[in-house]
Amino acid sequence: MYEFIRGTLVEVTSTYIVLENQHIGYLIYCPNPFSFLPMDEMKTVYTYQYVREDALHLYGFHTRDERQLFIHLLSVSGIGPKGALAILASGDASRVVQAIEAEDEAFLTKFPGIGKKTARQIILDLKGKLKGFAQGVEGAVNRKTVRPEPLEEAVQALAALGYAEKEIARILPQLETEEMTADQYIKKALQLMLKG
Repeated sequence: MYEFIRGTLVEVTSTYIVLENQHIGYLIYCPNPFSFLPMDEMKTVYTYQYVREDALHLYGFHTRDERQLFIHLLSVSGIGPKGALAILASGDASRVVQAIEAEDEAFLTKFPGIGKKTARQIILDLKGKLKGFAQGVEGAVNRKTVRPEPLEEAVQALAALGYAEKEIARILPQLETEEMTADQYIKKALQLMLKG
């Protein structure tokens, strides 16, 4: 029903965000609500409306691709919205797609509530159906692999701490000039953020 909602972020909890648009607050469940910070800024959230006899919920995502993967996961027997969100909370949809295409059960069973049987079912139901999605994220993966692994870890940690993509992008050029451990990158990034 809703393609996206654009509004001001007014609340963030561990499971959902509240986006205000035209004096209406939309409660939207997300894989990683803190990734939408900072507060009081305009955000565009791509939404999926989940309707069941006992539930009417909105789920929100940063991109259409992320939402599409969520919908695919919901189609798998044994996976509900909570399980699909837990898988997407890793923040790396492309890695999830790669695991499905490579039949990597070990990777999929790392997620909460996903046992071997469910991992096999995900692969059985979705392998080959995510080709377009996999190509879409492949470019993003290739762009990201230019960064050293410790720097990539640091970037993910900063996002988990609630820093916006544009804030991280602003300091990245200063970090990319040096080779450090992930912890050192994080420490330097926080110093640069504080300097503003």
